[in-house]
Amino acid sequence: MKWLAVAVGLVFALPWPAPAMAALIDPVRTDAGLVSGAPGTDASITVFKSIPYAAPPLGELRWRPPQPAAPWQGVRKADQQGAVCPTGGRPRAGQTMSEDCLYLNIWTGASSAGAKRAVMVWFHGSGDTTADALFDGENLAKKGVVVVTVEHRVGVLAGLSTRELSQESGHNASSNYGLMDDIAALKWVQKDIAGFGGDPGNVTLFGQSHGAATQHFLAMSPLAKGLFGKVIMQSHARYPRDPVLFQVATDYKTLSEAEESGARFMEQLGAHSLKDLRETPLEKLLATPTDGGDHVLDGYVMPHTYAETYALGTQSNVLVIAGFNKDETGASPETNYERMAARAAARAGAADRSHTNPQAPSGVAGYVAAARQKYGDMADAYLKLYPATTDHEAFTANNEATRDNGRVSLWMWAGAWRQKATKPVYLYFWTHAPPGKNHDFTGAYHGSEISYVFNHPKLPDEPWASEDGRIGDIMSSYWTNYAKTGDPNGPGLPHWQAYDGKAQKVMELGDHFQAIPLADKAKVDFWKRFYETQVGG
Repeated sequence: MKWLAVAVGLVFALPWPAPAMAALIDPVRTDAGLVSGAPGTDASITVFKSIPYAAPPLGELRWRPPQPAAPWQGVRKADQQGAVCPTGGRPRAGQTMSEDCLYLNIWTGASSAGAKRAVMVWFHGSGDTTADALFDGENLAKKGVVVVTVEHRVGVLAGLSTRELSQESGHNASSNYGLMDDIAALKWVQKDIAGFGGDPGNVTLFGQSHGAATQHFLAMSPLAKGLFGKVIMQSHARYPRDPVLFQVATDYKTLSEAEESGARFMEQLGAHSLKDLRETPLEKLLATPTDGGDHVLDGYVMPHTYAETYALGTQSNVLVIAGFNKDETGASPETNYERMAARAAARAGAADRSHTNPQAPSGVAGYVAAARQKYGDMADAYLKLYPATTDHEAFTANNEATRDNGRVSLWMWAGAWRQKATKPVYLYFWTHAPPGKNHDFTGAYHGSEISYVFNHPKLPDEPWASEDGRIGDIMSSYWTNYAKTGDPNGPGLPHWQAYDGKAQKVMELGDHFQAIPLADKAKVDFWKRFYETQVGG
């Protein structure tokens, strides 16, 4: 056995592999100057924090399109999270809010510039920021993509519209400043991402709720054409005749409506001019209620409605993933019935993090009354398909109707989108409830898929089990495969069929990974008939 002893000796004589080093050690040149990052938790990933993609929108630049960032000399250290844009709420622990907030973060495992990795650009929701740990892109970057998260104006700083602002613009348009921020960030990506190992010719946008609405509107905007090739819209896409369209982040106002809203806002502030508005302290702006929105049909950034855009085919012809979650827009997990029955306990749960709280009518009488109010002459048909004779049955029927409606609406949206667009569309229905103390109450809530998309098991209140790890690996693989190739499928993954306009199915993601029907035929037919009675958006 002398040869074995020699072999063992050789094994132990070999040096241990050196730990992986941060990918981009040297400073990276951008259009405005050199930046240096820092190693991630995994040293094979380099992280760049708070790189300016535009000038701070302060003073005279408040409520103006973003302007180019000022160049700098030497090397700018991009290793610390900067300020985040004001959301109207209090900043979270460790975060600073400021109007000086037009920055982006990058995670890359590329070893050199020009590596041409697929780029994934994340747009956060209206109540979130790029500083949120949930949006850490390291684990996605480890799957071979470059991840960019964009901080952009939201709320009144993004969406104010007044006649004076419209006159000043040169386009007779105002609002949509947050969308213009995103366009500026995407132009930055086109100019500078190659230095971080990204491919400017292979850019995928992804986001959830308001962030998904952002990319949808960018796909509809002529100002963003050519800046990206794929989108992933999480909890957003709805058929233009679905009334839910204007109850969620898909909402927008006409320019005249937005200007009227702006006039009321000025009156509340006691402001008499645009000069007064720009001199108003930020705290006072944020403390003043507004009925405005971030998105306005202004004829410039957003020229057409959803239905008009699809009929004209003027949206960017990009690939799409779109879907929604089991327990949002009015549905609630079955395990929440007892809590819903106790209204005081339900109200106490309303302060939970951005989970969509159940909106089911109270009891069978409320369920029937709400159905008659909403569906009018079609109420009897609805109640025959979704009957209830007890409070518990009303709760269950409301859930079933809400989920059927969502799947049918999503599927019909894909048909509307594809009237002129030719690129593939992939549809999904997310069903997994994250673990943790709120599991039984919030279910597969609004935003529950995000940590799995980022393959991010570090949330302290939702500790992952082994099954969650498996789900996270599959979800992040679908998303990164899609970013790389335009097809979410890959070795070892359950097959995800693209929408074909024939099979009335969507892909379940979460508890199972399989194609599931929208609903039974009678229910699909009901929702189609109901939509035809509604005004298009």
